Amino acid sequence: MICVLQLSDPHLLADPHGRCRGRVALEALRHGWEQACAQLPRRPDLLLISGDLCQDESLGGYVRLRELLEQWAVPAALLPGNHDHPALLRAALGRSAWIAPALVPLGEWQLLVLSSHRAGAVEGWIDSAQLAWLERQLQAASGPVLVALHHPPLPIGSAELDRIALQQPERLLSLLLAHSAVRAVVFGHVHQHWQGQRPRPQGGDALQLWACPSTLAPFSAVQPCPLGQPHWPGGRLLELGAGGELRTRLLRWSPWEPA
Repeated sequence: MICVLQLSDPHLLADPHGRCRGRVALEALRHGWEQACAQLPRRPDLLLISGDLCQDESLGGYVRLRELLEQWAVPAALLPGNHDHPALLRAALGRSAWIAPALVPLGEWQLLVLSSHRAGAVEGWIDSAQLAWLERQLQAASGPVLVALHHPPLPIGSAELDRIALQQPERLLSLLLAHSAVRAVVFGHVHQHWQGQRPRPQGGDALQLWACPSTLAPFSAVQPCPLGQPHWPGGRLLELGAGGELRTRLLRWSPWEPA
């Protein structure tokens, strides 16, 4: 069983003591890693951080993240959100992590991380070149596939958040639904737990979709929190097993407070 820890939306700043949404972003992420790992059956095989890595889109913010990853010494896959600067992200972390778009091999599984960043926009976008790249990866896939991006690829039921979700999501969804190897899609951006599914036109297992809470601060929840803590930071455990077995578990922890 391969263990993937998904964290999301840390909104780091160049200032290690900088606050975003009233919280010290760097300490919130550090606390989230520690609290999440304490709830896992073992150390994760991969850390996936699904966007909005750096609120001020600064090189310093990405250096703070690189320093954390060096301390944690865990393989990492990173993808940009609307609060990111892809070129600076790649400059700071391109040698120490997979940066979207990328294929991450995980045993018989493949993780495909996508970039839905669009310069100057809050809403997401995946251009034709990246969709063509994704289709080539799916056609060549010999085992089950997990897909990750920042923006939700379908409405989650929040008028405010659905307005700034992925634009023209049917282009991506139709491609994912056509390939039965794609078992699930995970995303960030919405700062909350959310789960849904889409049936496939050809039948078979439905495509599962899961949102990840933020390590920093929550948005108003659309669905009830299974753990009864919608206002706490959180993450998601993804366990990838043989034969396409996939299990997920929501993680929550109390917010970081200074000593």
